[in-house]
Amino acid sequence: MRVFVTGASGWIGSAVTDELLAHGHDVVGLARSHEAATALKDKGAAAHGGDLDDLDSLAAGAASADGVIHLAFKHDFTDYAGAGRAERAAVQRMLDTLQGTDRPFLLASGLASDITGRPLTEDDAAPYHGADSMRGGSENLALEYADRGVRPVALRFAASVHGTGDPGFVATLARIAGERGVAGYLGDGSNRWPAVHRSDAARMVRLALERAPAGARLHAVAEPGLPSRDIAGALADHLNLPTASIAPEDAEAHFGWLAHFWSMDITAANARTRSLLGWSPTGPTLLDDIAAGAYALPDPGSGSATHNAQMTKP
Repeated sequence: MRVFVTGASGWIGSAVTDELLAHGHDVVGLARSHEAATALKDKGAAAHGGDLDDLDSLAAGAASADGVIHLAFKHDFTDYAGAGRAERAAVQRMLDTLQGTDRPFLLASGLASDITGRPLTEDDAAPYHGADSMRGGSENLALEYADRGVRPVALRFAASVHGTGDPGFVATLARIAGERGVAGYLGDGSNRWPAVHRSDAARMVRLALERAPAGARLHAVAEPGLPSRDIAGALADHLNLPTASIAPEDAEAHFGWLAHFWSMDITAANARTRSLLGWSPTGPTLLDDIAAGAYALPDPGSGSATHNAQMTKP
């Protein structure tokens, strides 16, 4: 297939691009900079100029491809509502372009829900609808197009898609631990986060492109829910720091924008995803990656702040 990938040079997207190319697909990646375009071309992919605000460019990329994998998102936590509205507009435009073609449209989503007392399953619909909801309600919007001649598939990624070089939530936790001198968790630390290794997530996306039916919700999850105190403890061990319980009322002062996400209690099952795709995670666990140094802080004397800067926004 010729596949148009947004976010193709990002953390998950670059791994997906590699996975697709390795299995004979042609990749056209959305590139908003010369550096991103060069990185894509060096891999053997094509570059398509534009960004999430350039709706005409997104439509052109979708129209020229046999399928779309939408992984890009504006991780602007100072205006998360605005990021959600931009997401919805981008998804809407690409879906309208694909309407009636029966082509696949895979989009990144998350596992946050209003389900309590049991793991989230692929049967559970996302509770978010409309432009002002989380991620602009884009998952439910996309799945509506299953009846409009599109093959939409929701890719629900674990809170931690981990590995060496990860600039996301766990890297931000490590940076905050280094700054505060403690690896913190909220309250008793019993709230949980699911996790998956980046290589496993990329393989799941490729299999979803090739095999998933219209309307499928898929869970990129290897570990259904790690207690936050265990994640903090692993970071503490590796960074040679103590752990500390942070009172909920002090969460924002301690963790900043991450406080909301770090307080979530999320568990997720994925038996249907594994069965449907024939997918089984094989990568290291999150705690293995932490112990192996995937979230080591840069040497203050090295003069390099690149990794720290990347960790500020996943």
